[in-house]
Parts: sequence; C-alpha cells; structure tokens
Amino acid sequence: MSRTHVTCTINGDQVDFLTSDDTSLLDALRVELGLTGAKEGCGTGDCGACSVLIDGRLNCSCLVFAPEAEGSDIVTVEGIADGDHLHPLQQAFLEGAALQCGVCTPGVLIAAKALLDANPDPTETEIRYALAGNLCRCTGYDKIIRSVQEAAVRLKGAAR
Repeated sequence: MSRTHVTCTINGDQVDFLTSDDTSLLDALRVELGLTGAKEGCGTGDCGACSVLIDGRLNCSCLVFAPEAEGSDIVTVEGIADGDHLHPLQQAFLEGAALQCGVCTPGVLIAAKALLDANPDPTETEIRYALAGNLCRCTGYDKIIRSVQEAAVRLKGAAR
C-alpha cells in the first residue's frame, strides 16, 4: 500500500508523518502521532468525540483522510492548554464536574473552544446549538453548558 508524506502544523508544532491514503486523521493522530485525546466514539461523524479544529473549523477527524491534512493547522484537545496551565474551558469542566467517563470530553472541549473563539459571549441556546453534534452518555448536558458559560466569563475577564 502506498504511503503519503504529510506536513502540517499540529498544536503549534510542524509535524511530518507518513500515512496510508485510506487512514483517517483520527487514526493518524492517535496511532502515528501519539495524540490520543481525540476518541473514536462512532466512526461516522455522529458523536463528536473525535472533534479537532482544522484551520480554525470544527471537524470530526474520523471523517477526514489523513493526507487531507497536508498544509493544515490542526488543534487537538492536547493543544488547548498552555503547557501545564489548563485552558479556562478545561479548568471550568474540572471544577464544574462536566466530565465523567471522558470519551466525549475532548470533542466537547474542542467544540466549545470553536464556539468561544467565534463568539466570546454566547447565550445558553447558542452553546447548546454549538455542542449539538457532541453526544454524552454520562453527565447530561447541564454541567457541560454551565462550564462553558463559566469559561466564557473567565475568558472575557482575562481579555481585559
């Protein structure tokens, strides 16, 4: 099987890797690059557990072939913290008990980041709409919504 050389930026670092043409970006991230934050929940783009940002846009990495990442800027859940300093979303999720088993959490965090990057002051309805593609079987959604709201407040305060 032929292998394709891919050069892209992942979490701020230039990365080069070889991948098969039929390998999903999710599998390349997890297996070839060791970035295991994104999870495979469904493999069909219905659950959002594998969500990443590609050139600033939210994508299910299970639906993207790894060679399509050529030249892209990708952000995974591992890339939203600043070293050992958690992103306000991550901190709010911890404090608000917005996670349980952890399968959906990386995708929800990435979807929430995409929302807050585009809209720093979302309404509850806007948050629910932005996270509608992320399924959670454990927490229910109220703690997740409240944590995104709290992160939005913290981010606005940090921007001052």
